[in-house]
Amino acid sequence: MELLHSGKVRDVYADGDDLILVASDRLSVYDVILPTPIPDKGKLLTALSLWWFEQVADIVPNHIISATDVPAEFAGRAIRVQRLEIVQVECIARGYLTGLGLKEYERTGAVSGLELPRGLVEASILPEPIFTPTTKAPLGEHDEFITFADVVDKVGAETAERLRQITIEVYCRGAELAAERGILVADTKLEFGWAPDGTLVLGDELLTSDSSRFWPAESYQPGRGQFSFDKQYVRNWAVSTGWDKQEPAPEVPAEVIDATRARYVDVYERLTGRTW
Repeated sequence: MELLHSGKVRDVYADGDDLILVASDRLSVYDVILPTPIPDKGKLLTALSLWWFEQVADIVPNHIISATDVPAEFAGRAIRVQRLEIVQVECIARGYLTGLGLKEYERTGAVSGLELPRGLVEASILPEPIFTPTTKAPLGEHDEFITFADVVDKVGAETAERLRQITIEVYCRGAELAAERGILVADTKLEFGWAPDGTLVLGDELLTSDSSRFWPAESYQPGRGQFSFDKQYVRNWAVSTGWDKQEPAPEVPAEVIDATRARYVDVYERLTGRTW
C-alpha cells in the first residue's frame, strides 16, 4: 500500500484500484490537530459511520467496498472504499443554530446567504433544515461559508441541486432516527464524490461525533450552550485556555480526554443500541 494523504483525522492509502481509509485517534478543533489523541476514537467513528451508511443506503449510494478486507493492523478503524473524484464543497445541513452558523447569523442575519428569522439565539431550532455549504480549506486553513449560487458556479446547477437535496434528506433521516433515541442532531457535514461510473456517492464519514453536533433531547434548552456528545466539549475547553486557535495547539489534560472518549462511546451506544 502507498500512503497518499494524511489528513486531520484520516490517513488514505492506495491499494490497487481501491483506497483504504484509516481513522486515527487524532482530534482537530478549529482546523488544528491537537497533540493529544482520544483512545478508540478512530474505531468509534468507523463503527458509527458504517451503521449510518446502512441507515441511508436507500437515499444515496456510498463509497464502501468492505469493512473487513483491510490490513490487519488497521482492523476496526479502516474501510476499503472506491476511489472518488471529490466534490470540492463541504455540504452542511443545519436544523439548529449554533457554532459558526450562529456567529454568521449574528453578523449578517443569514447563513450561506440564507436569510433567517430575526431574534434567534444559541441553539434555536430553525423553521426547517437548511443547506449551508462551505469551502473545503487546505489543512491548517479555515472553511468559509459560501452561497448556493457559489456552489452552482463550482459544480453546475444540476449537481448543486442534487447536493442540496441529498444533504437535507440524509440529515432529516439521521435526525429522525436519532430523535427516536433521545438525541438531537444540530447539524452535520457530508462529503460527496463521483464514482468511476459517474454516480454521485457519499464518501468520508457519516453522522459521527466529528462531523456532527449531537445533543441530548432531555436537557435541550435554547438560549444557552448544550451538553454535547461530540468534540464541542474539547472546543470549549480549548477556548477556555486562551489559545488563539493557531498552531501549535495545547496539550489536552487527561480528564478532558477521558470525558471526550466517554461522550463518543455514549452517543455510539445510544444511536446504534450496541455496547462498545
